[in-house]
Amino acid sequence: MNALAIIGEVLVFIGTFFYFLSALGLIRMPDVYNRMQTSTKSATLGSLGVIVGVGIWAIGKGYSPAWIVQTVAVAGFLLLTNPISAHALIRAAYKRGIPLWHGSVVDKYGEHLASKAQAEEAEGETSETSEGVSE
Repeated sequence: MNALAIIGEVLVFIGTFFYFLSALGLIRMPDVYNRMQTSTKSATLGSLGVIVGVGIWAIGKGYSPAWIVQTVAVAGFLLLTNPISAHALIRAAYKRGIPLWHGSVVDKYGEHLASKAQAEEAEGETSETSEGVSE
């Protein structure tokens, strides 16, 4: 058996393992935010392993080298779009008011929104006082 075919099969196996971890994360994590984080990271790694593994396997089996170019292009697209789409879904869930798990210790986005609201409030107060002085 060709070495490239073996490497491709190993990458597919590793990608399948990350898919399993993704499914396990969906079952085990306590809230939507943790579930999205674990499933996105492991599903992205799983997809990269499977897709690039298929491309390397195809070259090892004697198919056209265009296989690896196509699979790397698809893997790159997934590598760029999966985290962005997960971020958009998590932000929408947060804005919708889906609560964090009761054991969550840090809410950086909530802290950011609170400090932003305080800054806007302070800016509004300074503009009101400066308008009153100019009259």
